[in-house]
Amino acid sequence: MALEASLRPGLIGAAEILVAEEHTAPHVGSGEVHVLATPVMVNLMEAAALAAAERFLPHGQQSLGTHLDVRHIAATPVGMRAHARAELVSIDGRKLNFKVEAWDEQELIGDGTHVRVVVNVDRFDARVQSKLKPRRKE
Repeated sequence: MALEASLRPGLIGAAEILVAEEHTAPHVGSGEVHVLATPVMVNLMEAAALAAAERFLPHGQQSLGTHLDVRHIAATPVGMRAHARAELVSIDGRKLNFKVEAWDEQELIGDGTHVRVVVNVDRFDARVQSKLKPRRKE
């Protein structure tokens, strides 16, 4: 699979939300302070990576997140906008390596790296569905 034919380093994607109560740590179960939850910030970063690359993948293929290494370094209150940016920095076989950042209206709130792997959707789904089949006892 020659991903470099359709994808190239330097592609940028973005995602944005208006932080609401459903995006807060207490709502998602990751804390008690009513600020943007880390899992929601991570989701925003993943959405930005998808926006950067997914549109360039051939029909029947998509990318799946496999690794995140991020810092959540500043709190964002309810009512403030938060946005993420992902840049495709390299392609290694089926692996897409991204630099990710998240900002609110005032400052950097998170940064790090994210890896996605390109898969054939039909083969991947068949492998996942095989987990539901009963195993033989030995």
